[in-house]
Amino acid sequence: MTTAATGGVRATTRISATADGRGGTALPVLEGEGPLAPRRTRAVSGDEARVMLVGAMSGPLGGDHFTVAAAAGAGARLHVGSAAATIALPGQTKGGARYDVRLEVAAGGELRWLPEQLISAAGSELYVSSHIGLAPGARLVFREEQVLGRAGEEPGRLTSRLTVRLGGRPLLDQEVACGPGTPGGWDGPAVLGGHRALGQLLVVRPEYEKDVPEARLFGECAALTPLAGPAVLVTAVAGDALRLRRVLDEALAALG
Repeated sequence: MTTAATGGVRATTRISATADGRGGTALPVLEGEGPLAPRRTRAVSGDEARVMLVGAMSGPLGGDHFTVAAAAGAGARLHVGSAAATIALPGQTKGGARYDVRLEVAAGGELRWLPEQLISAAGSELYVSSHIGLAPGARLVFREEQVLGRAGEEPGRLTSRLTVRLGGRPLLDQEVACGPGTPGGWDGPAVLGGHRALGQLLVVRPEYEKDVPEARLFGECAALTPLAGPAVLVTAVAGDALRLRRVLDEALAALG
């Protein structure tokens, strides 16, 4: 659903995956208009449904509010990616933009959320909010990558919050803010240390209840941390988007 509101565009994309009863995954809900158009693509395995988010217009611009809601039911396997990076841009109207991600995974379901990078262009202001609700026995791979500025330009202001609940209880709740006007030393040695790409990889698997991977480093600027639940979090910073993707791919491959 897309509406042109005063000062920006409001748009919602919805994806729902369910087991089809034949060992595969059906998509009873696949709808979106305007900025984000969901398209089903060929899956690597027969039991997985793969959806690509295709940008149909620029944005988010100042004043826009985009929402993507995806749910994987019991026995469903859903993989969501994007066709290209998302670029936050300044708009003609004053005020920031907002991008909300709402993910739900039922017991026995699996969701792999692996979009391309979010780029914070100069002059933009964007608040990203990701809320994930997991039932006990759910499986999740969630990747988030953010690039501060395009080549040769200063970044915009970017604030991102990730909230994850497992069985109704908090698993992870964190927020990061970067760019001009952000309080604190966001670009100092204790945070980004001059790097311009930051990302994280959250992996939740029921088998981690008994055998969680140990904490370890990936190179000099990435670390895996076990969480208080069947989950691990990999956080990384890098000089650019390509190096960030390489280290997160390395971490995911190491987790198997």
